[in-house]
Amino acid sequence: MRIVVLVSGTGSNLQAVIDAVQSGDLPVEIAAVGADRPGTYGVERAAAAGIPTFVVDFKQYGNRTEWNADLTERTAAYDPHYVVSSGFMRIVDQQFLDRFPNRYLNTHPALLPSFPGAHGVRDALAYGVKVTGCTVMIADAGIDTGPILSQAAVPVLDDDTEETLHERIKVQERALLIETLRDLATLNGSTA
Repeated sequence: MRIVVLVSGTGSNLQAVIDAVQSGDLPVEIAAVGADRPGTYGVERAAAAGIPTFVVDFKQYGNRTEWNADLTERTAAYDPHYVVSSGFMRIVDQQFLDRFPNRYLNTHPALLPSFPGAHGVRDALAYGVKVTGCTVMIADAGIDTGPILSQAAVPVLDDDTEETLHERIKVQERALLIETLRDLATLNGSTA
């Protein structure tokens, strides 16, 4: 099973996937890693692992439609079974979603449908929940509204800050993403 991973930052989820692939624990080929801006550590991680990379710099386009069209074509050039948003901080448009129907995966640091949006960890803490977690879903045109593939719970500790809780969620998120990709690879006939 071929995947393209899209990043905007450090690529800690990406590194976990790279490590799982390299160790033989994940029967997936990372066909390429793309970014929305130059200089991301995620792209550096991919290049260090010998994975092809590409950058579709949002700032180099006259409008979102042009950027999205180029991102769609650059991603499609690697013929992925799935595209994985790994901390990719841009919203793609319907053209992208139509090119990869039910094949654009996203992670979110909350147990959806609770606490969607950019501040899931902060919102969960503010609400006072005792359990939160992470979700892997199929991204759609809504904000964290797509079909849920898998979830993992993370307890909220009395002394948690947004940062400490988010770090514990990230650990679970990396494991959950790898587990979900492994399940999808099995469904798609890949073997380790």
